[in-house]
Amino acid sequence: MAFIPSSKLPNTGTTIFSIMAKLCAEYNAINLAQGFPDIPVSNKLIELVTEYMRKGYNQYAPMHGVPALLEKLSDKYKKMYGYAPDPEKEITITCGATEACFTAITSVVHRGDEVIIFEPAFDCYANAVLLCGGVPVYIPMQYSAYSINWIEVREKITPRTKLIVINSPHNPTGTTLSVHDMHELETIVKGKEIFILSDEVYEHIVFDGQPHESVLKYPNLRQCSFFISSFGKTYHITGWRMGYCIAPPSLTYEFRKIHQFNTFSAHTPSQYALADVLDDSEMYLSLSTLLEEKRNFFTAALKKSRFVLYPSRGTYFQLASYEKISDEPDMQFAKRLVREYGVACIPVSPFYHNHLDQKIIRFCFAKHRDTLAQAAEVLCKI
Repeated sequence: MAFIPSSKLPNTGTTIFSIMAKLCAEYNAINLAQGFPDIPVSNKLIELVTEYMRKGYNQYAPMHGVPALLEKLSDKYKKMYGYAPDPEKEITITCGATEACFTAITSVVHRGDEVIIFEPAFDCYANAVLLCGGVPVYIPMQYSAYSINWIEVREKITPRTKLIVINSPHNPTGTTLSVHDMHELETIVKGKEIFILSDEVYEHIVFDGQPHESVLKYPNLRQCSFFISSFGKTYHITGWRMGYCIAPPSLTYEFRKIHQFNTFSAHTPSQYALADVLDDSEMYLSLSTLLEEKRNFFTAALKKSRFVLYPSRGTYFQLASYEKISDEPDMQFAKRLVREYGVACIPVSPFYHNHLDQKIIRFCFAKHRDTLAQAAEVLCKI
């Protein structure tokens, strides 16, 4: 009989993203489930990666990243948020934003430490906390605006609170944090040894003319924060697994201790290519307009449906209530949507630790217009 190890994550199974991807492939459904775009990757970027590979840039990059890329990122954030992080001491290139989140959590969370997580939440946060022996402290966002109740946050702060995880623009709800939210957060952590993990992978996808509120804009926040972003979301290259973390030197020092024994370094030719394309700021500054047009098209196409849509202020996700259609659990409804109608979505209950079911599903609208139109036509018939 094979030896079965004691699981470090006994309550964690296959992610909902894998489940729905498999079901989508099985039924050849329209995939509005997984959070990846079918927008073409820039030919310039592909050519640059190929060029650097042919030039021989195929060995290990420096552990914290290629200097040219680190310098370009520093310049970028100076222009965007008025802060130029030190390329050598404050920026680390990672194998995707998920690795960055895991590394940040692992670098500061010890056994018994409490970590505040706002739900619904991406599943990588809590599992990393549990692997460290930490204690996730879940605070539900206020339904249906999906805003944060800062009074409740204050009530949940204890001497054991070590980290607060924020995510804006927010997956899966599409909400964004405001200036008021950032000031509330500043007040809460002031004078306390509490760190912040700020997941900002959708920083360039904010709609309706609103600015993105980054921790990098706020000196009192950035001095205690891990800012995490993703080239994958910005340049439509999620499969390349390229992300990065910006943090003050003391946090970066601990971050790199973990990073060097996890992946050590990220893909070398991609780093050189991304350094070059960062000179073209229009590639990321135009992203909000591109995705806002897709959001508007998709929501307009669903107006005649029985789904009730929630405001999407950022990301490329659209939440929809199906309460007027069915009283099924959201997992069951999502699976039936694939099997009977050929459209794949993501149920929202897996984003809650207690699987709270509010009859809401998530669609990804970062797709070709024809794909969105075809999906909407089907959804309007339900």
